[in-house]
Amino acid sequence: QNIKYDLIVLRQAGIELQGIAFDTMIASYLLAPERRTQAMDALARDLLSLQTIPISDLIGKGKKQVTMLEVELDKVAEYAGEDADITWRLYELLAPKLETEGLRKLFDELEMPLLSVLADMENEGVALDLDKLEQTRVSLAAKVEELKGEIHSGAGREFNIDSPKQLSEILFDEMNLRVVKKTKTGRSTDASVLETLAAETAHPLPGLILKYRAVNKLLGTYVAPLPELISEKTGRVHASFHQAVAATGRLSSSDPNLQNIPVRTEQGRQIRAAFVPGGPGRALITADYSQIELRVLAHLSKDKGLKEAFDSDQDIHTFVAAQIEGVEQDQVTREQRSRAKAVNFGIIYGQGAFGLARGLGISRAEAAKFIDEYKERYPGIPQFMEACVSEAEKNGYVTTMLGRRRPISEIHSNNRNLRALGERLAINTVVQGSAADMIKQAMVNLHERISREELDMQLLIQVHDELVLDAPEDRVEDYSEIVREEMAGAIELKVPVKVDVAWGRNWLESK
Repeated sequence: QNIKYDLIVLRQAGIELQGIAFDTMIASYLLAPERRTQAMDALARDLLSLQTIPISDLIGKGKKQVTMLEVELDKVAEYAGEDADITWRLYELLAPKLETEGLRKLFDELEMPLLSVLADMENEGVALDLDKLEQTRVSLAAKVEELKGEIHSGAGREFNIDSPKQLSEILFDEMNLRVVKKTKTGRSTDASVLETLAAETAHPLPGLILKYRAVNKLLGTYVAPLPELISEKTGRVHASFHQAVAATGRLSSSDPNLQNIPVRTEQGRQIRAAFVPGGPGRALITADYSQIELRVLAHLSKDKGLKEAFDSDQDIHTFVAAQIEGVEQDQVTREQRSRAKAVNFGIIYGQGAFGLARGLGISRAEAAKFIDEYKERYPGIPQFMEACVSEAEKNGYVTTMLGRRRPISEIHSNNRNLRALGERLAINTVVQGSAADMIKQAMVNLHERISREELDMQLLIQVHDELVLDAPEDRVEDYSEIVREEMAGAIELKVPVKVDVAWGRNWLESK
C-alpha cells in the first residue's frame, strides 16, 4: 500500500527495493478513481468492513505526540502486523477485480512501472537558486504593497483587503456594485464574482483585487515557503508526485505543488527561473507536448478537417478561424483567432454557449452561432462527443485510449445541471485522460531508455504536458532528440505528435 513511500525511505537507508509486484493503493485507484481517498484505513473500512488501529492511539496528538521509537514494542508490532495483514487482504480482493474489469494491462505495463519513475524523480529532487528566489520575493513583496496602495486609493480609504466582510462593504455598500452571488456567510467576493464585476464595470477595483490576490498567493504559496522545503541532506527540493489522486489519470504534486506555478504571468515565470540544474556544466531540458489534447481529439474523432490542420502543421487556431469565418489564414484577426482557440479548447471541456460568451465577452447568441458553425465545419467532433456521452450512459463510465476508466455517476441524474456536468466530464475524461496516459507512457519509456543506455540524464519534474530533465550542457542536443523521440512515440496517433524541446540554465530559460 503506497509502496513508493517505502521505496524512498528504504533508499535513504541504503537499501534498494527490487521486484515490486503490486500496490493496493494503485489498484484501488484504477478500479475506483472517483474515491475521495485511497488511504489504507479508508479502504479497510469501505472494502473489508474493518476498523484499523489509528496511529494516534500509538503516538498521540498535538503537543503530547511522541515518535514511534518511544512506543512499546508490542503495540508497534500489533500496528505493523495489522498493516501487513490488511494490505494482503486488499491485494486478494483487488487483484482479481483488475482482471475482470480489464485493467490489469494498464496496471502492470503503465502504472506500476511509473511508480518507480516517480520514486526516482522524488529522490533526485531539484536544485534552487536562493539568490534568485530572494530577488523574486523582494520584487513580489513590493508589488503587493504597490497594489495595496492602488486598491486603498480606488476605495477612497484604507481597509483589510484580505477580509471578505470589509471587502464586501467597500464593493457593495460604498461603491454600490451588483451583488453577484450570496453564500451562507454573506455576499461572495470570490474570484468568479470579481471577474464578473471587472467585466461589467469600468471601476478598476475588482481587477486590482484579483491582481493583488494572484501576487499575494505566489508570495505565500511558493516564494516564501520554497527555501523551507530544501532538504538539509541534499540541498534540493523534493516534491511528491501523486498518481492516485486525479480521476482523469493526471499526475499531481505537492510540497511544492509545481503544477500551480502560473506560466502566463511575469511573476509566475520568475519563480520558474529559480529552478536550476544540479551542478556546473549542466542544463535543464524542457520538453512540452504541443496542443496534445487537440491532437488526441483529432485522433479520436477522426475529423478530416482537424486532421488536415495537424497533418499540414498549421496553426490550429488560425486554421479553424479561417475556415469558420470564410477568410484566408493571413486575414484572420487576433479576435477571430482567440474565439477559435476558446472553442477548440472549450470543446474538450464540454463548454457551451454560456461559458464561451462569458469567457470572450460576447453575447450568448453570438457564441451559440459560432459553436454551431464550428460543429458543422468539423462534424467528426460532435459525433465523437455524442459517442462519449453514449458510452457513459450505457456503461456508467468512459475509457481512455489505454483503457483507463472513470465512472460518470452524474450522467443518469434527473437534475439537468448534474447531467450536463456528467456529459462534460465524459468528453473531458476521454481526451484529457488519454493525453495523461500518453505522457505517463513517455515517462516510463524514457526512464527505461535512460537506464538501458546509461545516459547521464535525470527526469526531475512533470507538469501536465511537460517534462523537465537535468543533463550535461555538452550533450543537450543529442539528449533532447532522445526525449523528443520517446515523447512523440509514446502512443501512436493518426496525426503528427509535435514536441517542443528547449534547454537553458534554469526552468524559465528552457521554455
